[in-house]
Amino acid sequence: MTDTTQLPVRPQNVADLEALVGKVIGPTAWHEVTQEKVNAFADATGDHQWIHVDPERAAESPLGTTIAHGLYSLSLGPAFSYSLISFEAFAHSLNYGYEKVRFPAPLPIGSRVRMTTEVISIDHVPGGVQLRARQVFEREGSEKPVAVAESLGRLVEAE
Repeated sequence: MTDTTQLPVRPQNVADLEALVGKVIGPTAWHEVTQEKVNAFADATGDHQWIHVDPERAAESPLGTTIAHGLYSLSLGPAFSYSLISFEAFAHSLNYGYEKVRFPAPLPIGSRVRMTTEVISIDHVPGGVQLRARQVFEREGSEKPVAVAESLGRLVEAE
């Protein structure tokens, strides 16, 4: 089920976060994957494997084209998340990490990708709460997601 409220969702406190558990929020707007963006990602990370940056060689591969790095898809998660849920009402929020990251399908250059997020749990931790969410990155026209990850965020409620 996709949340149909206006995005981003704006929880005001921990109780509002807890009310989001089990809800799928999104999807985001589409993000176009270009060779220029993938090349810039390769430059930033130092990962210049040919399947990502050599269109001529990749054209001869079984995929027939260059593809984005799996971590390129995952790196879109924070920006996509900001468009889905706002933590402005909280004193502090930060990305605490990821678990169970998978890249089930390739993301070819020229594709469009977007994300939904499902709030899995809100757990009380020292100093605040930990939000666990399943992020699903879908490629337009594909049945399989290009990335699925559980993100962890830490939030401190405003006084």
